[in-house]
Amino acid sequence: MASRLTTVEYFEREETLRPMELVHGIVREPPAPRYGHQSLVTRAIVLLDQHVRAHQLGLVCVSPIDVVLDRDRALVVQPDLIFVSRQRTDIVRDRVWGAPDLVVEVLSRRTAVRDRTEKLGWYTQYGVRECWFVDPASRTVTIVDCEAGDTTFPRAFHGPAAVESRVFPLLSRHAEEFFE
Repeated sequence: MASRLTTVEYFEREETLRPMELVHGIVREPPAPRYGHQSLVTRAIVLLDQHVRAHQLGLVCVSPIDVVLDRDRALVVQPDLIFVSRQRTDIVRDRVWGAPDLVVEVLSRRTAVRDRTEKLGWYTQYGVRECWFVDPASRTVTIVDCEAGDTTFPRAFHGPAAVESRVFPLLSRHAEEFFE
């Protein structure tokens, strides 16, 4: 069994651009994402960053960025994309120390189940307001309202449907734009 690390020990490791998470003391190091995954992450960051900057809403960042959900329980994740509202930018320092307002996970065959179950559970538990799943297989953007506490009724948007977000109520993007 792998030895457990504390959050402090994890952050003392050498900096890397490889995806890595600390899950209750165990380091997970999946292989680097494939090109198709990263191109969707790039598209999502461009669309959301344009919106956030135009309306001065806060900060958007792309992975790898450590998001410390629970320092004491050694839970550090790296969502594909995060948004922190202007009112909460104090959680952004050397890392993100707390739950972002929004996380985006681009699904892949290797990560979809974990993203939709384990990670969504953490996001809901630790105070993420919204979680978006960008699914290249179905070309769908699915939004889970984590604040509602009920993750069983996500809203799915595809094709020309306008993406509707409580975190970004002024967002004017169609689901298909995330896949162009």
